[in-house]
Amino acid sequence: MDYKALFASLETVCGNIITLMCAPSDLPYGAVAQRIVTCMREMQEHGRALEPVVGGFVNVYHHYDFDAQSPGNGYRTLVKVLQSCLLHIIDKGRYVASNYNGAFFRADHNASEMEAYCSALRQLRALLHLAQRLINDNDYGQLYSLQDRELSRKFVQEYSSMHKACFYGRCLGFQFSPALRPFLQTVVISMVSYGETYGKQQSGLGMAALSLLTSGKYVIDPELRGAEFERITQNLNMQFWKSFWNLTESGLIAGFSRIASSPVQVNYTLTLPPVTLRLPLASDPSLTATVSPPIAHSGPGPVHIRLISFELREGQDSEELLSFSRKDPPPIPVSSLPWVQKQPLSPWLLIHFHGGGFVAQTSRSHENYLRTWSKELNVPILSVDYSLSPEAPFPRALEECFYAYCWALNNCHLLGSTAERVCLAGDSAGGNLCITVSMKAMSSGIRVPDGIVAAYPATLLTTDASPSRLLTLIDPLLPLGVLTKCVNAYAGTDCQAVQPMLGENSLRSLGRDTAILLSDLTQGASNWIQSFLDPSHTSGGRRSLPSTPRRSQHHVESSVSAASCEGHLEYPEGFAPLRSECLAFVSPTSCPIIRNPFVSPLLAPTELLRGLPPVYIVASALDALLDDSVMFAKKLRDMGQPVSLTVVEDLPHGFLSLSQLSKETEVASDICIKQMRKVFLKDNQAPAPQQHPNLEDTYLSSNSSR
Repeated sequence: MDYKALFASLETVCGNIITLMCAPSDLPYGAVAQRIVTCMREMQEHGRALEPVVGGFVNVYHHYDFDAQSPGNGYRTLVKVLQSCLLHIIDKGRYVASNYNGAFFRADHNASEMEAYCSALRQLRALLHLAQRLINDNDYGQLYSLQDRELSRKFVQEYSSMHKACFYGRCLGFQFSPALRPFLQTVVISMVSYGETYGKQQSGLGMAALSLLTSGKYVIDPELRGAEFERITQNLNMQFWKSFWNLTESGLIAGFSRIASSPVQVNYTLTLPPVTLRLPLASDPSLTATVSPPIAHSGPGPVHIRLISFELREGQDSEELLSFSRKDPPPIPVSSLPWVQKQPLSPWLLIHFHGGGFVAQTSRSHENYLRTWSKELNVPILSVDYSLSPEAPFPRALEECFYAYCWALNNCHLLGSTAERVCLAGDSAGGNLCITVSMKAMSSGIRVPDGIVAAYPATLLTTDASPSRLLTLIDPLLPLGVLTKCVNAYAGTDCQAVQPMLGENSLRSLGRDTAILLSDLTQGASNWIQSFLDPSHTSGGRRSLPSTPRRSQHHVESSVSAASCEGHLEYPEGFAPLRSECLAFVSPTSCPIIRNPFVSPLLAPTELLRGLPPVYIVASALDALLDDSVMFAKKLRDMGQPVSLTVVEDLPHGFLSLSQLSKETEVASDICIKQMRKVFLKDNQAPAPQQHPNLEDTYLSSNSSR
């Protein structure tokens, strides 16, 4: 896209509207017209200041790509996001200019839209200024300030104080594919509504129903929605976050997901007992290595897994496998059905680690795409339900995933596979675990997988500044406050108690809590009706999330000059970003465990990475963790390790779980399938693993007994 033409269009549109609004008119739009004119003049000012800045990035950002075939890095993304914002402004401006004199023109609504995008443009200008600091202070081609702790500290400080609500209200999701914007709006409205009901003693179904009834005011008032979402994510309550995202584990939502996804003949939940395993050494199969069960923090314990297979295969209906079933009595295998034909063992096996920031979700909420993968690849899939933080911090999840991997190698015949080719796949936190499990396999001297497919993996679990991480200011799915909470929980520095979810059976919960449910529905209906009668009304139902006063635009504006004098980064003369009244408390990821290579593989020494199998990374250009993928791919390439990076456009972090929502997410999931098929069909073997037991002991043993 020609950025010069874009800025020229912005200048023209703003000028046309200013001329139109300032001309004599019989329409009663005096105050509203003045609001629009003020926005247009401010947008012109921002556009004139930003054009040379964007030109500077366009001239150099290709130097930060992985390669010419995979254009993508945080600098490119920031320019792309700015262009998306400008396109929305230009489109809205042309609508205003064409319909201003129309009988059905909603003047106040359009003025509010313009004010929201004007605020967003102002904040994006601030982000590009921060990106300039990064590009000037970092080494050539480097996206992270790994050595400049002061710059990273200032980045966190800026995030903590900058106004974000404008990105969660009228401008929500403007940078993403249009097909995903309704979903993002649903997520944000659901979260702020859930925040009102959170903490009440009721079933998950009752809480969801009450949230639905209290959501009305957030639908009709985008400013209130944005302010509430900012309040919740500024100082996140980890228990609330886990509880909200674990709603995707509920029987009702999971049931709908299963109906919409591919049917499979095998879907078992299994529990592996904590027994010692013995596996042959990769260098000499006549010798064996001992693999102990997971022991970190809570001692030896079982590992929970899920087996998914599109077709029933040999071993999958065996009594030996069903003896591991979590259900009592064990499920009846589909082999008892006369029309089901048992297939021979597959030569392939896919082992999956789910995402969720190490703190939430299980394989159940990832079933929708796992079922599709099993069908498209015709492969059995073993997904690991590892223990979650903060109750089970590092290295418990890594130990459980590694143990499940080793158990699968020893018992592949029960899973319907000969395991001639084994691929590890995971998204986000799961992508991190794919890499670190492979590192642990090399360190233990056992067989490494034949390939890794990691979608938007987290490879650097720190708050070190990078251009893509500036997106945490505007990303509704991965704000910096959420990211740091998850990271600190995994590191064991955020050990607040989190209550488990209520029972899975929705009907049982409804029967147990009928009286409470009816009471809450009545109260919710009252609050919902009141929200229409009095837009300023807010529910008093919050218990665990301290509330803050709703901010007006005047308060945001008036705080700019004061905030700029409180030790923030310096901005160009006459400019300062909008500041938030509710300052975020973002705990720095300063714990030494965060820089452990088995936590942040981007920081791993070459001896721990050399010998990894081929790594296929699928990242999103609009993901705050994009630079994690780019820098890790560069590191592997510079070491001579086989690595591939694919960057998809217009999708948020977590796009695999959204594969059924749009054509774009479906295509991205298909790219992952294509990369896994490469792993399974590849003839040449990965380099032989090198055993580094002393290194593994150094990095892992000190954390197991914390």
